Amino acid sequence: MSNTLPDLPYAYDALEPFISRQIMELHHKKHHQTYVNALNAAEAAYAKAATPKERIALQAALKFNGGGHINHSLFWKNMAPAASEKKGNGGVLKDGPLKTAIESAFGSLDNFKKEFNTTTAAIQGSGWGWLGLNPSTKRLEIVTTANQDPLLTHVPIIGVDVWEHAFYLQYLNVKADYLNAIWSVINFEEAEKRFLEGNGASKL
Repeated sequence: MSNTLPDLPYAYDALEPFISRQIMELHHKKHHQTYVNALNAAEAAYAKAATPKERIALQAALKFNGGGHINHSLFWKNMAPAASEKKGNGGVLKDGPLKTAIESAFGSLDNFKKEFNTTTAAIQGSGWGWLGLNPSTKRLEIVTTANQDPLLTHVPIIGVDVWEHAFYLQYLNVKADYLNAIWSVINFEEAEKRFLEGNGASKL
């Protein structure tokens, strides 16, 4: 079954002024679509591969493009129009299980954001910053992955794309400004849903 580009759950300009319409259109229509197309091509080639050597040769393409598709599909849902702009619920962490877990792990929401931004800004080259749920300890942890590697060691709760295509047209090379801005459009309701599912609670 072919992979397809998911629709955005909001308009391309809905995350402004924090993420521009131009970035969202290019990121979704061009970059994510490219990962989908390349993943489908790699899967089709894998299905036709006749030898172990041919299948092994396709692993890198499957990992890179499959990860790109998985990560971006999560990323779009990870954001919402900003409450600060009276557009939606983006940036608002309400009292509940996720807020309690964040405060338990990091002391406060502000401390969590600072630690997340510091860790994620330190990624060399391209990659992703994650708030993940450790499946063994059931505690929240900040982790990073390189390139388009999906998060496999933790349940992904929040993921932030720090490839330059995610921010350069608006923030140039100042990754820290992008990381500070994106919290205004983080969909904490979606994050809490993932957190509850990761803990084995009933799906919302």
